Amino acid sequence: MDSLTQAVLGAAIGEAMLGKRIGAKAAISGAILATIPDLDVVLLPFYDHLERISVHRGYSHSILFGLIMASLSAFILSKMKWTHSIPITKLWLFSWLAFFTHIILDTFTSYGTQLFLPFTDWRVSFDSINIVDPVYTVPMLLGLAGSIFLFKKEDNRRTIPNKTGLIISCIYLVFTLANKQNIEEEFQSQLEEQNTPYFRLLTVPVKVGSVNWYGVAKDDKQLHIGKYSIWDDNEIEFHSFPINDELLEGLDDELVDRMKWFSQGYYTVAKSEGKTRIYNMQCDMQGIRTYGDYKAPTAFYFEVDPNSDGSYDLEVGMHD
Repeated sequence: MDSLTQAVLGAAIGEAMLGKRIGAKAAISGAILATIPDLDVVLLPFYDHLERISVHRGYSHSILFGLIMASLSAFILSKMKWTHSIPITKLWLFSWLAFFTHIILDTFTSYGTQLFLPFTDWRVSFDSINIVDPVYTVPMLLGLAGSIFLFKKEDNRRTIPNKTGLIISCIYLVFTLANKQNIEEEFQSQLEEQNTPYFRLLTVPVKVGSVNWYGVAKDDKQLHIGKYSIWDDNEIEFHSFPINDELLEGLDDELVDRMKWFSQGYYTVAKSEGKTRIYNMQCDMQGIRTYGDYKAPTAFYFEVDPNSDGSYDLEVGMHD
């Protein structure tokens, strides 16, 4: 999710666990801790485009990182004057939840997280919520603000708004999973009705509210892409794109493996002016782009430009 949402979630956890003891400092501490995993973006300029896809939501979003950082954070917090009355075990649990909820929340997006590094780079992704979704964030933010600004820390009612906001946001998150199941059944039904062969299906939400979805059905040679809205019961129109695996032949093996890993198999390949373009539907589904006779499955792409010495330049591009 976006960094603002993660900070709000961390702040809400801090308020729920420590707000009645240390007031607004609890929310501030939670927001800071919950933002730390996303600081991996600071390192991205030091890596090339290929390395970046592994670095972002990599080690900083792993369970091991969360355990280590929770222990370090709890130790640092225990040395603060305003936490002396709080057991270090509670400070550790607070720190752990701030980190763990961050990495778990990110698994609900299509980008996913590498939870189990360094043991495996498998990306866990439930693909049920957009990276930015105010329907999830706003109730939590309002509840947090209500607790902090309407009640003093000694007031027993202080916990009510914040916990209410957390519960509403959690219910919505569960709803996105149930909604995704219904969406997948709709895509499966329409693919069968239209006699479209496939053996894998990806569904990803776009925009807010888990209302609008793209479905990407894969067969041996093509991807079939369609858009669906829960407010619209019309027939889904599928557009087919050849995968063109043969265009990857001759490219660097590590590059090809990383691209396939990043897309989890949902990609297409095209040639443009001697360069190879790779489109990733798993992590970038912005809708079909059409330019005259040319049709692209989504806006963002990686472009591989081979050099005469066998090396290559890897750039990123985007259709308007």
